Amino acid sequence: MVKKLCVVLLCSLLLLASCAPRMNDDEEVVQKKNETANKEKSIVPSYQLSEETYRMILPYKTSAARGVILDQMGNRLDIDEMEEGLRRQSKTVYDPKKYYYQEGQYLDEETVYDLIDGLNPDKDPKDKKGKKEREKYFRDHPRYLSHILEQNYLTKNDKNAAKLEGISIGLALKSVYKFQAEEGGPYHYEKISKDEMMKQGEEMAQKVLKKLRGIDELKDVPVLIALYREGEEGSPVPGNYVAKTAVKAGKSTIDDWDNIKEEHVLFPDDKSADKYFDDNKLIEDFGKEIQDFFPNYVGVIGDGFYIDGDLKKLTLEIPIEFYGKGEVIGFTQYAYGLIKEMFPDYYDIEVKITANNEVESVIYRSAGDDDPTVHIFD
Repeated sequence: MVKKLCVVLLCSLLLLASCAPRMNDDEEVVQKKNETANKEKSIVPSYQLSEETYRMILPYKTSAARGVILDQMGNRLDIDEMEEGLRRQSKTVYDPKKYYYQEGQYLDEETVYDLIDGLNPDKDPKDKKGKKEREKYFRDHPRYLSHILEQNYLTKNDKNAAKLEGISIGLALKSVYKFQAEEGGPYHYEKISKDEMMKQGEEMAQKVLKKLRGIDELKDVPVLIALYREGEEGSPVPGNYVAKTAVKAGKSTIDDWDNIKEEHVLFPDDKSADKYFDDNKLIEDFGKEIQDFFPNYVGVIGDGFYIDGDLKKLTLEIPIEFYGKGEVIGFTQYAYGLIKEMFPDYYDIEVKITANNEVESVIYRSAGDDDPTVHIFD
């Protein structure tokens, strides 16, 4: 616990020292939800962490449906990727140089739960009696939809007022449906094909759009809707967005969907080797090099993030048993050298070296850089 606290404090101090803007350089804006609402002064930081990162309005407003995603999605990796991925898809519509980001303010907790239940089949049909009858019902009527995520995108007008100019919606859809035919009974798992998931997701998206247009503040704003296919329960890599559609301001119907060619791939893995043989082989060779010199090495877990078939980021986790700080330093130095020598520089790479589920050191290199950056935690 002490180590975790030190890490958090260190990261916070570094972030404040390197990125925090001087308050007199920040932009002050007026934010309001509608014409009759009270005006609220807010701050927009003058600095962006990068041109690809949205500036966020302060004081930071949490989602009106805060916490629902934790209740609806069981895999932390899916939770993070659903949120980050929706921001990534939003950049194709809402330019980070022009738009500010804010968590969703219009679909509150009750509304999200009502939508999820309304768009899914009944989770407890009273007219279905007996184990066999209920099992058949659940197999024939899977609850496809897990969660609805809202994000808001704002701009500043000539009166220095922040105004909602766009909204993004992510629909999390299951790849595997888990159910119990009777309370306390065994769990059953039914795989859901991507085609069936897409069919259901597109129909649900139209109903969600209709709900949004029924909200006064959202009647005439552009809406981006993206469909997220969850990973299987317990998967070491998250799922990914598979399709999106941009609906123009004031429009209440969805026309076409665009395929999203993104995926997270587990390495090393036989299935991954079939599609990405060279990348899989490289990670296997990396593991063998480590194993030759460190007897406590137990393996490496890799997550390759691909867009249009091209590797954009490789994240590796190396769990190992350490018995002293010297071992951590020595192992990190050796891994650093292997990364510099073995891995090409056209994608981001991050290596987390862990012991007892705690991060001991991190090695990171951005695409195009020559030398990795290293941090060894105290």
